[in-house]
Amino acid sequence: MASGIFTEPMLAAAATAEWGKPYPAGAVIIDSNENPLGPCGAAREAIAGISAQGGRYCPWLTEDLIGLFGKAEGLKPEYVRAFPGSSEPLHYSVLAYTSPKKSYVTADPGYEAGMHAAKISGARVAKVPLTATYAHDVKAMLAAGPDAGIFYICTPNNPTGTLTSHADIEYLLQNKPKGAIALVDEAYIHFSDGISCLDLVKANQDLIVLRTFSKIYGMAGLRCGFAIGRPDLLDKLTAFGGWGSMPVTASAAAIASLKDAQLVAERKKINTAIRSSVFSWFDSKRYSYMPSQSNCFMVDMKKPAKQLIEAFAAENVFVGRVWPCVPTHIRVTVGTAPEMDRFLEVFPRVIAMKNLAYSLPLQKNRNHLDGYGLGPETSA
Repeated sequence: MASGIFTEPMLAAAATAEWGKPYPAGAVIIDSNENPLGPCGAAREAIAGISAQGGRYCPWLTEDLIGLFGKAEGLKPEYVRAFPGSSEPLHYSVLAYTSPKKSYVTADPGYEAGMHAAKISGARVAKVPLTATYAHDVKAMLAAGPDAGIFYICTPNNPTGTLTSHADIEYLLQNKPKGAIALVDEAYIHFSDGISCLDLVKANQDLIVLRTFSKIYGMAGLRCGFAIGRPDLLDKLTAFGGWGSMPVTASAAAIASLKDAQLVAERKKINTAIRSSVFSWFDSKRYSYMPSQSNCFMVDMKKPAKQLIEAFAAENVFVGRVWPCVPTHIRVTVGTAPEMDRFLEVFPRVIAMKNLAYSLPLQKNRNHLDGYGLGPETSA
């Protein structure tokens, strides 16, 4: 079986718009954890300036990107590998470190892409519930994976937006089975007050950290990311895929973004303000939600949520999907202030609906993705 790469928009498409087709005009698109601000001004200028070189591979741009990031983070260049986004190194890590004898341990609810890669490697998938504070339960993960090849920790977590502490990740590394690694996904770290695990990479611990420019940098469509770890750990990924040079537009945009010293702080402030405003509205109406520090959150609809997603879509508001372990919750991406105003305008009507019977093409979408191997989830 081929090792398909599953990404956030493909998974989102299973619950909302049909994969490969545009959204309706005027749609509020808050389903795929994208950044509605897009690339920053400097990144857009860099794309325009480099586009004439699109016929060249330009490997020096990739080297410049890795060098710039490594210098900023105090990492040697050989500890950083660039990829078109973080989906590829996530999948390659699972294929490299799991097998029928080495399981894949993850959170529930958690980001699903690694589980689909584990189906390709033939690994047992152990899904472990989050703690009462919505952190990864590292002690339970260790208990569930005495044969683990990978312990996957997304912090802030997708879909809950909640953090797992640096101390907990240190504990997992100290107590994991020999030969296992921690795969720490920091796709959303910049939106939060969380502590990065790059210091553990510098200490040559058994982990790979994933980073992406898709989220706070607004480059989801441009595709740029990193796998960060000891060179011997990263070398195992190259058997499944690797890039000698990145797309020139993505590299140029990422370099320009890294050089903008205020960009992350400014965008974190914008996202936090809009998210906090939504949470204040929920509090005023006594709706229950999970305390996210990311650009997404989960809100409890108090009834089976799948049809409510269809009800939102009927209002031209496209929200995220449902996780089986929390079937009354939906995941919502933090959009622009006007987008979130529209979401909150629609919310009371949708949550109050009864006898829902919509006939949108959602089942067809799910079947379409099933064709790529998105079948029932595996449990521990």
